[in-house]
Amino acid sequence: MEIYSKRQQIAEAIEGLKAKKQSVGLVPTMGALHEGHLQLVKKALNDNDTVVVSIFVNPTQFNNPTDLEKYPRTLDNDVMLLKGLSDTRIFVYAPTVEDMYGDNPVSEQFDFDGLEHEMEGKFRQGHFDGVGTIVKRFFEIVKPHNAYFGEKDFQQLQIIKKMVEKHNIPVNIVGCKIQRESDGLAMSSRNTRLKPEFRKAAPFIYETLKTAKMHFGTKSANEVTEWVENQFSGHDLLELEYFIVSETETLKPVKRKMDNKDYRAFIAVYADDIRLIDNIALN
Repeated sequence: MEIYSKRQQIAEAIEGLKAKKQSVGLVPTMGALHEGHLQLVKKALNDNDTVVVSIFVNPTQFNNPTDLEKYPRTLDNDVMLLKGLSDTRIFVYAPTVEDMYGDNPVSEQFDFDGLEHEMEGKFRQGHFDGVGTIVKRFFEIVKPHNAYFGEKDFQQLQIIKKMVEKHNIPVNIVGCKIQRESDGLAMSSRNTRLKPEFRKAAPFIYETLKTAKMHFGTKSANEVTEWVENQFSGHDLLELEYFIVSETETLKPVKRKMDNKDYRAFIAVYADDIRLIDNIALN
């Protein structure tokens, strides 16, 4: 398996593939790979001749320095997992901060037509500028035909689609369904940091989402939101940061349901000091 740490090296390798008319897929990750990531890579392998998996903990998308410091970095194990999928058709790009940003790791400023101001944007200042900056740079370096993102970070997926549209970047964005543990918890690299009692409690998040979806069939968005808030108000271990019912396309909070709109429920919860997010389609 080829592992690259310099942008010039990976760019030259990709140029060689494209000279042979090979298709290239990109799966951007921050490492600490789990089955959710591997499903993205499997999808990319199915669609493309070669897949580039980037592994980079991007400092500009963390608004919490402690979260950045504690984020798991497991490159050797990540490479081993990827070799289990393919030893010849996967390139790993694991750059340094200096390779991506030089001496000044700061974000570009983006306008995502308001998508960045909803939900996560209200609680994580500058987060989506960091996401947009690093994903755009990976697109410019790798120049993939297709790029794959999980729907667990649904707002991020919509924002990347918007960036590609507004900047005329020639890449097809593929959203892939949320991968869950057997008890329903959305797979996340942060799950490994959960203390046992919080890990045991965490499936309550998805159970609540499923019931909220059921209620949404007969109740208003406000009534469903109030119900969810009540569920968490009495929970000993899980602290609700937000629950929002939004239009799928614009991510704007729902004021009144309409038959011709698609809706999605989004949630962020603290389990001790670990922040967990999830979402579910409502129709």
